[in-house]
Amino acid sequence: MAIFQADFMSDCLTRNVHFNAFLPTDPRPPFEYRGPLKTVYLLHGYTGSADGWFTRHALGNLSIMNNLAIIMPNADNHFYVDNMQRGDMYGEFIGRELVDFTRKMFPLSEKREDTFIGGISMGGYGAIRNGLKYHDVFSHIIGISPALILNEVVGPNAKPIIPGTKRGYFESVFGDLETAFERDVNVFWLAEKLKKEGAAFPDIYFACGSNDVLVFENRRFHELLTKLDIPHVFDEGPGTHDENFFDPHLMKGFDRIALDRNPEPPNPFWVD
Repeated sequence: MAIFQADFMSDCLTRNVHFNAFLPTDPRPPFEYRGPLKTVYLLHGYTGSADGWFTRHALGNLSIMNNLAIIMPNADNHFYVDNMQRGDMYGEFIGRELVDFTRKMFPLSEKREDTFIGGISMGGYGAIRNGLKYHDVFSHIIGISPALILNEVVGPNAKPIIPGTKRGYFESVFGDLETAFERDVNVFWLAEKLKKEGAAFPDIYFACGSNDVLVFENRRFHELLTKLDIPHVFDEGPGTHDENFFDPHLMKGFDRIALDRNPEPPNPFWVD
């Protein structure tokens, strides 16, 4: 397996942006791949970074054993959405620019059915929001403990669900909070809009722990998808907002995807 760490000038974010990548190739020449690679774009959580994924050795095995490219971008604490006033187009960066750039850089499949998006917490929200918005790009969504917090921070019972944050922070992320419920930063609104338009929905898997403060909005999103007859799986089980819940459910999300299993065992270095 090869690990890449790269920076490139993003037009969407008007600055150099960092990302990491796992590529399922032996690090010795001739760097052979078995055909165009299926690809997942993994989004980190609040206060996290692209480098945080390196602590999860299971991802290295996942890449090798399934001939899967794993692309892990940095996105600060901006929830992977566009802010027109600030000029930070994080959604467009994830859903278009990063996909286009990495397809030119690596031997990635350009097929929708081979392109996936996933994430944890803030990244879980980003995966659902951008997986839905860019449904022509992504065929599978994996959202682990997704931070569906809009109703919590804007609604009538708003409270600081992220310690230390204030209303001004959420305005800097989501824009005008008075109109946020009727824009694509609201995944409930976005799902209803796409359903009315007859869009082709990606396969959706999301999970949340029963003791996670985020579980109530996750349940509500599950209820909406069920009402709209949008195929999905919501997996609620014991656990809270930590890696003990994140990691096994992330792997369960990958179990839903038809990956290209490598008949050869992985490099022992990457075995947990």
